[in-house]
Amino acid sequence: MWRVKPLDSILATAEKKSLHRSLGAVQLTLLGVGAIIGTGIFVLTAEAAQKAGPGMMVSFIIAGFVCALAALCYSELAAMVPVSGSAYTYSYAVLGEVVAWLVGWALILEYAVAASAVSVGWSGYFTGLLEHSLGIVVPPEFANGPYAGGLVNLPAVAIGLLVTLLLIRGTRESATLNAVLVAIKVAALGAFVWLALPLLKEQNFQPFAPMGTPGVIGAAASIFFAYVGFDAVSTAAEETKNPQRNVPIALIGSLVICTVFYLLVAAGAIGAYGAQPVFGPNGEVLAAGSTALTQQCSTLAQAGQQPLVCSKEALAHVLRQIGQPEVGNLLGLAVFLGLPSVILAMIYGQTRIFFVMSRDGLLPGVLSRVHPKFKTPHVVTILTGVGVMIGAAFFPVGQLADISNSGTLFAFFAVSLAVMILRKTNPDRKRPFRTPLVWIIAPLSAIGCVVLFFFLPAPAKMLFPIWSGVGLVVYLLYGVHKSHVGRGLVDGPELVPDTQPAPGAD
Repeated sequence: MWRVKPLDSILATAEKKSLHRSLGAVQLTLLGVGAIIGTGIFVLTAEAAQKAGPGMMVSFIIAGFVCALAALCYSELAAMVPVSGSAYTYSYAVLGEVVAWLVGWALILEYAVAASAVSVGWSGYFTGLLEHSLGIVVPPEFANGPYAGGLVNLPAVAIGLLVTLLLIRGTRESATLNAVLVAIKVAALGAFVWLALPLLKEQNFQPFAPMGTPGVIGAAASIFFAYVGFDAVSTAAEETKNPQRNVPIALIGSLVICTVFYLLVAAGAIGAYGAQPVFGPNGEVLAAGSTALTQQCSTLAQAGQQPLVCSKEALAHVLRQIGQPEVGNLLGLAVFLGLPSVILAMIYGQTRIFFVMSRDGLLPGVLSRVHPKFKTPHVVTILTGVGVMIGAAFFPVGQLADISNSGTLFAFFAVSLAVMILRKTNPDRKRPFRTPLVWIIAPLSAIGCVVLFFFLPAPAKMLFPIWSGVGLVVYLLYGVHKSHVGRGLVDGPELVPDTQPAPGAD
């Protein structure tokens, strides 16, 4: 269980059954920006406001700071080991097979569950766009899951299906479309900042932190979701030209670009319209995403009040309320067009992690099959897409985001440990990018991940050990016996043809 896969073997394996290298620095940076800018800023701004009020600006800084520390650790490892698999691959080389498995299992929460969350966020903007632009009201039972009194969120399912089909078609095509969608999202955020910032009112920032420091950190733990897409860049390392140079550039560049946008957008939303939390009839604190908050928002709406925290399309709602309904509708259209790029990046990252785990024998060999025409891992893409659609159909965006964060924080913690351990165990290996001040940066990254995890809502914290326990059972029943490293097959993928599974594979 504690065996490691040597770095040289990882690199040799990738070369023997590799994916086509077609992505440059610009495409890779846009992939990162596309993964980062999405539901976190367009939708979860309302959730952050309910937890922290105007103090969510500090929450964005805290979450961005922790992500920046993790990004520096990721950059060193991704440049050393430019293959698919992200934190899973790095953990396998340093922390051992069972930890690598648990990290890979946790990354299902980060990528697949995140894709579900973004699909739900997209659905909110889509239904709002139809209502405000065309006067078409989607029946609530088909626009919401059971948590909001509906039956199934059909728009969220539909977008998950479309993105899955696109990814089966091919990486280059997906990346090209992603670049267009990223440009649309950035233009939408730029328009929001341009219109909202001139309307700042000082009184809208008071009280700044109505829930105190715990509220600000709790909002940071949730808004962390707005940043985590950057590590989707590292999962594309094996499909990147000159990855030693381009992966670090894309990781850090995409994070810097998005942090600047987030702070400007948060300032605009708070200053122009206000972002105070909504309290219950007796002044009680209402949890973000709760049924009680939904009911209180309905009561306020009947009284003609429309707080930011009650909106499913927060930024479009702000623009409509400050006298820019047409621009608000255009922003809704931009989100409608742009959020699929986030779903694309999340499903893309998940399939590449499954692909590598299968290539290592920890998952059935059929999952590493490559489509004979499109040269993409089509089997695992289909399975991931189905899982994403199920999550999007029935669960709320806030809960999905918090669950996703729990897996992400665990993976980031493992990467922070791995970069320090490798500095001691393999100090002479070539490092095209070195984490600066690693003995300060990496420990701070690990501590930040632990702190944010403990400020997540209780359900997300409780689900993570349960999910990990299920994963451990799967590993003990299958992976520990089928592992190529355990069987002495360090070049094992050579033995798993694309057309049929290896003898004994399920």
